[in-house]
Amino acid sequence: MNNKNKSDFILFLLIPLAVGALSALFIGTMSYSSFQKPAVSPPSWLFPIVWTILYILMGISSYLIYSSNNAGKTKALTTYGLQLVFNFFWSILFFRYSLYFFAFLWLLALILLIVIMIYQFYKISPLAAYLQIPYLLWCIFAAYLNYGIYRLN
Repeated sequence: MNNKNKSDFILFLLIPLAVGALSALFIGTMSYSSFQKPAVSPPSWLFPIVWTILYILMGISSYLIYSSNNAGKTKALTTYGLQLVFNFFWSILFFRYSLYFFAFLWLLALILLIVIMIYQFYKISPLAAYLQIPYLLWCIFAAYLNYGIYRLN
């Protein structure tokens, strides 16, 4: 890997990590531990670990798409960027503004965007698509938690 490719790879890793970090800065003081939660709920210490892993997988996956010569990569990366915007705003809607039901609907839209992105990525790089599967599954689980918190709080 030459220096340009290394720089691009690092940039693609940093973009989703920065989105997650910036989102965390805007959520305020509301804490996951303060909610009444559904029966199956992970401990709050698990979330930053899982999200860091997922953001790293997103970065690797998006770099694979970016570095391809496929004509569909611009469309796929646009969908990727759009889902990152939805990802960024979900936690703000949920934690900062306590819009639990709206955040749930927002999360459903995010899940749809992730599915579309995975499909677009698969046509370019199956590996890039497979790297997004944990993110999709975690967001589906997050929707369960989001809806449960909406119902219980």
